[in-house]
Amino acid sequence: MSYRIKGQTGEWEVVIGMEVHAQVTSRSKLFSGASTKFGADPNDNVSLVDAAMPGMLPVLNKQAVRQAVRTGLGLKAAINLKSVFERKNYFYADLPQGYQISQYLEPIVGEGTLILDLDDGATREVGIERLHLEQDAGKSIHDQHPTMSYIDLNRSGVALMEIVSKPDLRSPEEAGAYLRKLRSILRYLGTCDGNMDEGSMRADVNVSVRKPGDEFGTRTETKNVNSIRFVQQVVEYEAKRQIKLIEDGGEVVQETRLFDPSNGTTRSMRSKEEAHDYRYFPDPDLLPLVIEQSFIDELSSDLPELPDDKKDRFIKDLGLPAYDASVLVADRERAEFFEVVAKGRDAKLASNWMIGDFFGALNKNNLELADSPISAEQLGGLVGLISDNTISGRIAKDVFEIMWETGRDADVIVEEKGLKQITDTGAIEAAIDDIIANNPQQVEQFKGGNEKLIGWFVGQTMKATGGKANPGMVNQLLKKKLAD
Repeated sequence: MSYRIKGQTGEWEVVIGMEVHAQVTSRSKLFSGASTKFGADPNDNVSLVDAAMPGMLPVLNKQAVRQAVRTGLGLKAAINLKSVFERKNYFYADLPQGYQISQYLEPIVGEGTLILDLDDGATREVGIERLHLEQDAGKSIHDQHPTMSYIDLNRSGVALMEIVSKPDLRSPEEAGAYLRKLRSILRYLGTCDGNMDEGSMRADVNVSVRKPGDEFGTRTETKNVNSIRFVQQVVEYEAKRQIKLIEDGGEVVQETRLFDPSNGTTRSMRSKEEAHDYRYFPDPDLLPLVIEQSFIDELSSDLPELPDDKKDRFIKDLGLPAYDASVLVADRERAEFFEVVAKGRDAKLASNWMIGDFFGALNKNNLELADSPISAEQLGGLVGLISDNTISGRIAKDVFEIMWETGRDADVIVEEKGLKQITDTGAIEAAIDDIIANNPQQVEQFKGGNEKLIGWFVGQTMKATGGKANPGMVNQLLKKKLAD
């Protein structure tokens, strides 16, 4: 079902494109040896090159090139054997050179594809237009002094990958799914940590509206949005704002806007620049970047299993539903944790426990996977006890709670508390016989056609056995005895 917004003149379609700035995972900057460590004091991570001191020349960081190529391969994109660094000229106080070294006409990575995993289990492709390398600017700080702005150049020169999508997204949900998937791929590859709250991944959100089937409308670009939730809010607000503007007789202006997270609105920042405004030209201090096919082949052979491939394997080899597989592969650590839990066990049962009780406990306690008091091996041990009928699913929930509180293994808890499932037919039959003898009215109702009462009898039997009777056996024996 397509996402549509109802206006006064009928339905409107939203068209979204994304420009994501992803900080390259590298210890040093794109053209200098200065550190990229987050959290340093202002202007600690600044070399003479980053500060644009006269006579300083840029030297390209090979690791940044490797990471860009690996990201391109992860996006199934064309890798260009020749790319060119250009100067993008504009003035701002936190841009000491007066230009940004970027790539324009000849980027390092060309067109590629990203597959969206949507909430309803469906998938669809989104085109990647390009990926290019560029250096970040510094940061202006306006709230430290009543009459002056401060400049922190720690980010100046940090290596960024700008990943540009085609205008293929059509809803806030798709925009969110796109960012989640892109971040997942970057993290699997180890090319960007994806920490939006630290600024190492930010999105410029391009939004326009049109009547379904019409040409693209005029777009606005909302800059530096630093959370997936905020990106979705930008899309929703901008789409409604533009529709109202058009329907009231106005025109959308191509401009750069800023998002205000305090009230979920955008505001105009400046008119949108075109390429000619930046006066791009090849940087005279940098030769064209030429890479060998063998370099690409070497990186390609060393790529990890990426989310889409892992998802396919979980579906085909482990028999998981598409939804379960999508949830489990969204994060590399999560997928690796699951594979330990499921190894040699019922994969669907392992998935149910991870997605249900385990993730629920993490969320309830605001914990990350790495902080879990239960290890993958321990959760796998609990799943194994359920699979081999040592304990029932209901008892397993009690055991899980004790494991969470104490960090102890499931088999130790089960043994110590005497929680092993009763599979002795005689013991279960004795409990059933007692319940049938003491409840003649319910027996009569069941035999009179009220078959839903079987649930009541099962509950009474489980209660009588302290929840330790094998539920399958209880059902089987009850049906047999009530039919006599």
